[in-house]
Amino acid sequence: MKLLVIGSGGREHALAWKLLQSPRVDHVFVAPGNGGTATMAHSTNVALSDPAALADFVKKEGIALTVVGPEAPLALGVVDTFRAQGLKIFGPTRAAAQLESSKDFAKAFMVRHQIPTAAYQTFTDPVAAHAYIEAQGAPIVIKADGLAAGKGVVVALTAREAHDAIDAMLGDGSLGAAGARVVIEECLLGEEASFIILCDGKNILPLATSQDHKRLQDADQGPNTGGMGAYSPAPVVSAAIHARVMREVITPTIEGMKADGIPFTGFLYAGLMIGDGDDVTRPIKVLEFNCRLGDPETQPILMRLRSDLLEVFEHGVAGTLNQSVIDWDPRTALGVVMASANYPSTPRLGDPITGIPAAQPDCVVFHAGTALKGSALQTSGGRVLCVTALADNVRATQQRAYEVVKSINFNGAQYRTDIGWRALEKN
Repeated sequence: MKLLVIGSGGREHALAWKLLQSPRVDHVFVAPGNGGTATMAHSTNVALSDPAALADFVKKEGIALTVVGPEAPLALGVVDTFRAQGLKIFGPTRAAAQLESSKDFAKAFMVRHQIPTAAYQTFTDPVAAHAYIEAQGAPIVIKADGLAAGKGVVVALTAREAHDAIDAMLGDGSLGAAGARVVIEECLLGEEASFIILCDGKNILPLATSQDHKRLQDADQGPNTGGMGAYSPAPVVSAAIHARVMREVITPTIEGMKADGIPFTGFLYAGLMIGDGDDVTRPIKVLEFNCRLGDPETQPILMRLRSDLLEVFEHGVAGTLNQSVIDWDPRTALGVVMASANYPSTPRLGDPITGIPAAQPDCVVFHAGTALKGSALQTSGGRVLCVTALADNVRATQQRAYEVVKSINFNGAQYRTDIGWRALEKN
């Protein structure tokens, strides 16, 4: 059986790696892929991105199933294009993907369906936005309405930072169309967690919990990024919190989309802020929705997955996720992102990469911003690699991951040294 994974990041490398473990999968194509998927056995990169061209490729190659990794193809309607031609694809339609592609759509949806989230207002006029910031004060959160590759959120600790964010988005248009409208919302306090589920339009299948590290530097300092590392499971999501998230966030979201005439299929990622208190009373609010697997959460989650991922996707496409059961490795998985020089502002590209070890059962280096130049590997994006390890506990997993991180070399490499610190603090 041949499969297609759409995307070029670490998430897509991890998806292709896991799908190739199925005894029924002969080959995985990745469009457009990266240096890791280009050098992986039984994997081929395909230089295509247009939905119609991808659909033609699937028909020509006889590909049985397509999985969409990133948000941009979803916003372009790749799922709609494939379904119109009777092709099997796992992901949300363009209309459903608005939960991620428009922050304003998502916030209005949550208010309409009583899903807990931060208070907010939406602006296109910079003068009105500045006045709102003056009235509200700081800390406050500024979000570009559209897709901004993980860089459209500014957690402003001072009013000056908030005003600068408005000037950048609504003033000089640094984020283009994505920042032509902004959502300004209250700054929530607590501990973040990533809660990801699969849905076939009616049935919900939760994945293992995880926690991302958005800030560039140790101790959650520095600018927001697309994610500098993650681990699974996340201790903050106890059994009681898990049940509450399903009851208060996930089920109302899926039911709300159905009620609005936009049934949701694919991955739904709820970025949560879990406040202080006991598990029965502590507030749980949605920071954001993504309509895909998180990156870098995917890497540790799939390291823990024991089940055949192909079978899970087949149930998702067939509308039978209620018949799917996932088996998880009880150990901890942890991924450390190695980013290029100058990330997240203007990443430096083209630096040679050396020292990446071969994949082992307890550690895999997933590629993201890498490309082959002849036979040499070099940096081609902001987040370059995600070194992902698996061990009995957080401390052992952390030590294994950083052992491998230190063996890899490229000029200007940046990485956090404290991925998993909240879990260690709890233990």
